[in-house]
Amino acid sequence: MTDFIKKFFDIKFWKFILVGILNTVVGNGIMFLLYNFTPIKGIQWGVLDGYWISSSTGYIIGSIVSYFLNKHFTFQNSEKGIKPILKFAVNIAVCYFLAYLIAQPLVEWILSSQSESIRTNIAMLAGMCLFVMFNYIGQRFFAFREKKEI
Repeated sequence: MTDFIKKFFDIKFWKFILVGILNTVVGNGIMFLLYNFTPIKGIQWGVLDGYWISSSTGYIIGSIVSYFLNKHFTFQNSEKGIKPILKFAVNIAVCYFLAYLIAQPLVEWILSSQSESIRTNIAMLAGMCLFVMFNYIGQRFFAFREKKEI
């Protein structure tokens, strides 16, 4: 177990955190600005509302930044072509939907007496935390997994 922990929290983990800080400033800055300072907050098209539009836009832009920094700086992945892009996109999509599908109803339930704006902002923060955990695991062990030497 100790070897697993050492491997899991090695220099790649800390590089991922550093990239994540920059990515957070970009992606979540966009997400919160869109939700709180644009008319997007009031949009309601079925299940598509300001919450989903704001968070997905932030994650799309942040994910583009994340792809290039994590591929080249964090994981030093040299794979070329469409395959690493597709693996990264699948990872991001799964992590995003899983994190935000868990966060929104959980926060709605816990903070049911709070205003919608407070619940939504807290749900976006909770989703962000879940996303980071899921995303590190997915990028490290799926999208940019090291090839074993033969």
